Amino acid sequence: MKILIIGLGYAGNRYRRAFEHIATSTGMPLSLAYVDRRKRPTELSYFDSVDRALEEFAPGIVVISVNDHSHAAVLKQLAGYRGFVICEKPLVTPQDDLAELSAALAHVSGFALDLVERYSDATRQLREWVERHDWQLVRANFHWGKDRINDYRPTCGVTSEVIHALDLVGWIYPRAGQLRLQGVLGVRSDFSISGEAVLDTVHLTASLGDAPVTGYSSFVNIVRQRTVDFSFVDPDARLINARLVFDTPRWDHDQLRIWTRGADGTEELLHEFATTPDTPGLDTLHKLSRLCLQVVRAVALKEPPRQAFAGLDTAVALQRLLNELDTHAQTPAPARYVHGETRVLLAEDSDLESLG
Repeated sequence: MKILIIGLGYAGNRYRRAFEHIATSTGMPLSLAYVDRRKRPTELSYFDSVDRALEEFAPGIVVISVNDHSHAAVLKQLAGYRGFVICEKPLVTPQDDLAELSAALAHVSGFALDLVERYSDATRQLREWVERHDWQLVRANFHWGKDRINDYRPTCGVTSEVIHALDLVGWIYPRAGQLRLQGVLGVRSDFSISGEAVLDTVHLTASLGDAPVTGYSSFVNIVRQRTVDFSFVDPDARLINARLVFDTPRWDHDQLRIWTRGADGTEELLHEFATTPDTPGLDTLHKLSRLCLQVVRAVALKEPPRQAFAGLDTAVALQRLLNELDTHAQTPAPARYVHGETRVLLAEDSDLESLG
């Protein structure tokens, strides 16, 4: 199985590590190559253009892991490609033409947007509890932030972060259909090398069916903080609470807690779960490796995935939501983080927990 990684920076190397681990742990023969603006210090086969790589390497899987603003250009170069595409989130930026990019992928055999929190055991368990017990969503709220101040990598802004939380709410409770945005407040700043007024934070209200959804997401959150809270009602009209906590205290360390309260306020714990994966070589990659393994097995063995991929329709629907959020966010004057003559940037070889 041949896999082409387009963009071998931080994100691309995450995929490289994941696929190399899959090859080692399963014995499946995987051949990796990459396209980048420059040749990297690696033994992988290098191509200086997507067209040449597609023609000479003929990959069965293509991974798009360039920066956000370059997704659209790469997607256009894949027009006519008939293999499987994995795309780093978000699909594109709010300024790109979605219809044109969707048409470019019309012939692919499969597509998966990298929404790795779907591959958390905590997420899977809550989704199963909701379905098995026929709970109805009453309300959801999320806090999804991290610190990317002075990150060396360009970004389209907080839309690249909030996408995870927006997807999770609908993934946990799929019966209500698409999330509908109601209102957005935000803040823009020069936190990123990408501009002087990049949207870095949003406070939003939305609805999922009849249930209101509220949320906060930020790329200037100082510390990584990722929680999603739900209130459900069961068929006996009992109120059920659930909290998901992701990547705390370390990447891929996730927790789920489900509980209710009696009439006297006494808490009744229904379910509690925590995962602390520590497979050697998979630091920060446990969830991503699950996605990659399911793609490899789907392509090489024609095996249906254990859970549906976030396909092109899902990616486009989420992108429309992100575009609406970016367009309608009410913001004050931009905040300034850079007050000196030069911007201090994180080093490219910073630890994985800082860059993730």
